[in-house]
Amino acid sequence: MRGVTTTLPARSTGAVVRDALAVSLAVGVSGVAFGATATASGFSVAQTCALSLFVCTGASQFALVGSVASGGSPVAAVAGALLLGARNTFYGVRLADLLKPRPMLRPVAAHMVIDETTAVALAQPDRRSARVGFTATAIALYTAWNLTTLAGAVGAGLIGDTAAYGLDAAVPAAFLALLWPRLAEGRDQRRTGLVAVVIALAATPLLAPGVPVLLALLAIPAVVLAARTRRAR
Repeated sequence: MRGVTTTLPARSTGAVVRDALAVSLAVGVSGVAFGATATASGFSVAQTCALSLFVCTGASQFALVGSVASGGSPVAAVAGALLLGARNTFYGVRLADLLKPRPMLRPVAAHMVIDETTAVALAQPDRRSARVGFTATAIALYTAWNLTTLAGAVGAGLIGDTAAYGLDAAVPAAFLALLWPRLAEGRDQRRTGLVAVVIALAATPLLAPGVPVLLALLAIPAVVLAARTRRAR
């Protein structure tokens, strides 16, 4: 199972950038919800904006703020956020091989290895398009996320209950839309996706946030082992 295949037609830079901007717009608006939620939980506007500037991974930020709001200690809040963000390490391993960034650019690229940049990069048919997609998504999403975080933090009193807007659905919806074409490439991809969904759904009621996502990675060796077993027969 490869992240980039030669079966997909080449794409123009403009088409890749349009995809990146669409994802950034769809996901970036959820920064409003984060900004409003963080300030409502006791964070100052400066602290809220600092989280988006230096962390910039929405799920971990929401987890940290939610833990503090529910009375958890700062240490527990940070630990939970780090656990949830650990999935980005696995993304980075795949993207390092795909993008092959220059050594001087690796720290910046590593900061922007998140769900959306990974999805856009892996959805491209070649390395050039993947680099364009990753870079365009990183710049656009980082900008949008931080601007909307500021807007949400400053205007928290005017926004009201952010959960009523359903902004939390923007991230998984955009991620699924990008990855859906990859599932059509072969049975192994579809099996991996299905097993990952089953693992995550089964683990969600039992484990802390972030752990089911990591456990879903077990779908990869499980499908690979099953495929090798079938071929050996």
